[in-house]
Amino acid sequence: MNNGVLFYSAVLVAGVFISSFSQVLLKKSALTPRKGFVQEYLNPFVIAAYALFVAATFMTVYAFKGIPLSYGPILDSTGYLFVTAFGIIFFHEKLNAKKISGIAVILIGIVVYSLW
Repeated sequence: MNNGVLFYSAVLVAGVFISSFSQVLLKKSALTPRKGFVQEYLNPFVIAAYALFVAATFMTVYAFKGIPLSYGPILDSTGYLFVTAFGIIFFHEKLNAKKISGIAVILIGIVVYSLW
């Protein structure tokens, strides 16, 4: 993998990371009781989350300038790892055997594809 592909791959993974964090913001907002429809959708968490989603989308589009399309789904699967980590950190979720085995399958898939 040359430096250009590595750079664009890092941009794509950073975009996935930002997108995963945006999901945390939306969940935090959903867990907070709001009085009305407008307050549910026009609060700082939701606005920040959608702004980050837009930034992540631009990062993804930019990343595909330098990486093959076949890398996209593999690098995008890192989002499952980020969401799991954020769930543990921010929502104190517990890992069970099914979740751990699922994460292991994702990691093995990423490694196998990157070595192929």
